Amino acid sequence: MIGSGPTDGLAARLPPPNLPGLDPAWSRLVTAPDHTGTPRTWHLLDHQAGDPNEAPRATLVCVHGNPSWSYLWRRLIAAVPPGVRVIAVDQLDMGFSERTGVTRRLADRIADLVALTDHLGLTGGDQDGPVISVAHDWGGPISLGWAEHVVATEPGRLHGVVLTNTAVHQPAGSPAPALIRTARAPGVLRRVTVDSTLFLRGAIEMSRPRLEPEVRAAFLAPYRTRARREAIADFVADIPLDPSHPSHDALEAVAAGLHSLAAVPSLLLWGPSDLVFSDLYLHDFEARLPRAEVHRFIGASHFVGEEADVAGAIVNWLDTALAVAALPDATFGDAAVPAEAVSAVAEPRDPPPEPLWASLDQARSDPVLGARPAVVEQVDGITRSIDFAELDDRVMATAAGLSAHGVQPGDRVALMIPPGIELTVALYACWRMGAIIVLVDSGLGATNMSRALASARPDHLIGISRAMVASRALRWPGRRILAGSLPLTSLRSGLHRALGISTTLDELGRLGADHAPPQVPEVNDIAAIVFTSGSTGPSKGVVYRHHQVRAQCDILTQLYAITDDDRLVAAFAPFALYGPALGITSIVPDMDVVKPASLDARALAAAVDAIDATLVFASPAALANVVDTGPQLAASQRIGLGKIRLLLSAGAPVNPDLLAQAVTLMPQAEAHTPYGMTEVLPVADISLGELRALDSVDGRVPGVCVGHPAPGVTVGIAAIDDRGIAATSPETVHGVVGEILVSAPHTKDGYDRLAATERASSTPRGWHRSGDVGCLDAAGRLWVGGRLQHVITTADGPLLPVPVELAAEAIRGVRRACAVGVGPVGAQVLAVVIESSGGRKARMCEPAITEQIRVAVDAATDHVPALVLEVAALPVDRRHNSKIDRTAMAAWAGAIAAGGRITSP
Repeated sequence: MIGSGPTDGLAARLPPPNLPGLDPAWSRLVTAPDHTGTPRTWHLLDHQAGDPNEAPRATLVCVHGNPSWSYLWRRLIAAVPPGVRVIAVDQLDMGFSERTGVTRRLADRIADLVALTDHLGLTGGDQDGPVISVAHDWGGPISLGWAEHVVATEPGRLHGVVLTNTAVHQPAGSPAPALIRTARAPGVLRRVTVDSTLFLRGAIEMSRPRLEPEVRAAFLAPYRTRARREAIADFVADIPLDPSHPSHDALEAVAAGLHSLAAVPSLLLWGPSDLVFSDLYLHDFEARLPRAEVHRFIGASHFVGEEADVAGAIVNWLDTALAVAALPDATFGDAAVPAEAVSAVAEPRDPPPEPLWASLDQARSDPVLGARPAVVEQVDGITRSIDFAELDDRVMATAAGLSAHGVQPGDRVALMIPPGIELTVALYACWRMGAIIVLVDSGLGATNMSRALASARPDHLIGISRAMVASRALRWPGRRILAGSLPLTSLRSGLHRALGISTTLDELGRLGADHAPPQVPEVNDIAAIVFTSGSTGPSKGVVYRHHQVRAQCDILTQLYAITDDDRLVAAFAPFALYGPALGITSIVPDMDVVKPASLDARALAAAVDAIDATLVFASPAALANVVDTGPQLAASQRIGLGKIRLLLSAGAPVNPDLLAQAVTLMPQAEAHTPYGMTEVLPVADISLGELRALDSVDGRVPGVCVGHPAPGVTVGIAAIDDRGIAATSPETVHGVVGEILVSAPHTKDGYDRLAATERASSTPRGWHRSGDVGCLDAAGRLWVGGRLQHVITTADGPLLPVPVELAAEAIRGVRRACAVGVGPVGAQVLAVVIESSGGRKARMCEPAITEQIRVAVDAATDHVPALVLEVAALPVDRRHNSKIDRTAMAAWAGAIAAGGRITSP
């Protein structure tokens, strides 16, 4: 027996009192036969033991891993609703269960768990109560083996499977986790697991942020002596690292048996920063449980339940699991799932909409359209263009080449190409052959780009040489395809090999010329995963289907009366990609697309002249620099700008004065600012004329007015309470202040590998919770007052930040302002941080300006700032250069309010 020893009288016992978060009433000792029939005593957490009420609606059977114990599930026990029972076991020889002195292999532990649940009446009896398995770490294979047994012996009893950071298989070509291999090295195992607490403490220390001392002590509590740590070594030794291991066949059987769980709702909750069970194992489970819901908690590590709201994710998933599994012979493929049970895929219109490449198809039979420029690009003063007929030819050939190269419909293809001809060809070719494009803004920076790509896990990556180098250096996933060419022609083949480049976009085009066009994807297929800017939290992958992207194009056409005669300058680069779908010419000005503020008036005028543009779309930061550099324009450069009929600016709140100044450069333009987000754009729209004619709501300005909802868009408001918590259902009554909810045909399909976020953002069904706060006025116009997470919860009620900021920005010398709450929720005081036109270092604002701000804010909101600070520059997002990081400013101002020294934020 590996690592076994005498029992030393180590009987099961109850945990010590006062462990944080653990109610002593949950603990019980149960004696049941083990897999050999020998009576053994288990310690369980069971918060409904002996409850005289009716049988529970469901019982969650939670299994910990190594080196942990049932304490791991305390938050889940506290979170489950009435009628749901949680039984969290301490595995034999672990936690506070009996130390048997017997080495237990994987198959033994599965059989032990079956014997225990049979003894408890959860399985193997006449009861019909549903059970759900929940597991972490090496409790995963044990729990899954138990679940497969339940499915095989009692069909319909198992209603769900939840897995957190675990594994059942070592994917081919990848080594076992380094920490496990190190612990298994000769002479190391017992030293780190039994003779010391090194392995145990090392596991606990993987958590980020570090666990509180009291929680660390609680995890250590069952393992204070050598004799109580024997099974930690046994567990590590029982991990099969090769086919000769005694537990190899049992683990393989569990992995092979996962197909029996295909009809059972499953939830995968993962900490992707885990040094043991990385995303590699998550993706293995996704392949084995293809209908599982998945949520990756960005930044979380091994003990994901300690670092993220795993309990909340499970509780919010329970109704779906129970509703789906309760259906007769339930499968996800053909069961009539109740509307309230699962998030539905938005259905396309009847008749089906035109495909996104309809204009390219039309160019084959319409010589006028075929000869029209589709995409024009300007780089370093050089202009290139491609007409619709040429674009169609290249797209068709490239799509066929992608298929011939092994790209399959449904494969994910990350595109890392600057806006222009190459990007347009690659994007529409992917769409044309059914691949899913992944768009990650380079403005996120290397770290956040890596996180986004790890989340999306593209099968292929098409990018310029710089992207190829980065993908190699940062180990981005995906087979690499080069767009453009590499420098140093004589070394090109060597660089190709060094960078792992499989082919080039040009070669695919030539390859595709000899192959038949690929099959056309369905309108309900996924078209794109587009990552958010990350300005209001970690960047999220937003999933769109073909018909939803088409609906977005249609609503833009309707809202702005776009016709074949229009030509678009897209200074906000993503909009350039819509040009071919809209059937109009588009161009991105000569600018650094990662830095919107790099656009100057001359570059904009050159782009306008290149295509005789009628439409301009620019972010506020880009527009501000255009206005600042406008005096540099020659008279001849102003002529083209004078022909612009429509100016659009979005991405952040737009100051009406900025729009007015921009219109002086484009005197024929009607200026509009659409409101929306990556998840649904546009939501609403307002013109400069409407902005100038605005009245306040009830005598006060509740934020920035973004206009009436766009055609086909419904806006609701979920009222917020005094603690800034939004109601579950929206209202359409004017004057109600709360979270903005949106329902529209062009709303996202969901979030990628963020099931918990998607569930929260899509409740109630059919709505998208934007996270913005505001209200509707009596005229039906929408006002936005900031983000829900930034609502200031004062003792007098919730206060939105934007009205405060607008009042402060009206003071002479204040360039920008940021309003934040300081102190405990429900009793926060208002702090205002300004960015002055003088650009001075961080300090308390001078008394005269402070007094003016206090008076102005009081008049606008009935709240007086307790603290007014000044900084040289407020931190803003990378993509738009406009969204202030209020979270960072709140932490900075809070530290100063608590007596900290004033330093640069």
